[in-house]
Amino acid sequence: MTERGRPKRVLILCTGNSARSQIAEGLLGDLGREDFEIVSAGVEPSYVRTEAIEVMNEIGIDISTHRSKSVDEFLNQEFDYVITVCDKANARCPVFPGQARRIHWSIEDPVAAKGNDEMPLASFRKARDELQVRLGEFVGAERET
Repeated sequence: MTERGRPKRVLILCTGNSARSQIAEGLLGDLGREDFEIVSAGVEPSYVRTEAIEVMNEIGIDISTHRSKSVDEFLNQEFDYVITVCDKANARCPVFPGQARRIHWSIEDPVAAKGNDEMPLASFRKARDELQVRLGEFVGAERET
């Protein structure tokens, strides 16, 4: 919570808002729903990947109703945090009004995985697990302040 008693607003930004940022939105919603108001967006929005939905279902988090959103929808809104989860989004992240703290995590793109049928799903799990660790640390640090 902020000093004013409202949840901290967090924007999670990625390129397509199809995998990493959707996974992060679901995870942070699960980890810190009482402390954070979370949205995700993309600099080139597309659609929510079925693989992202599947790996989140594996851990009991349903993101099947999420939609891919453009960062343009949020340009005039204030956030406490803007978290970029890919290098392309970090480079193209716009400036938001207010005092948003920027955090960047370079998470490997699970969509780019090549190999057999199991390889892409394994890369989505890897991204999910890495985001789960980072977001757990983020939530823990925020609750200590």
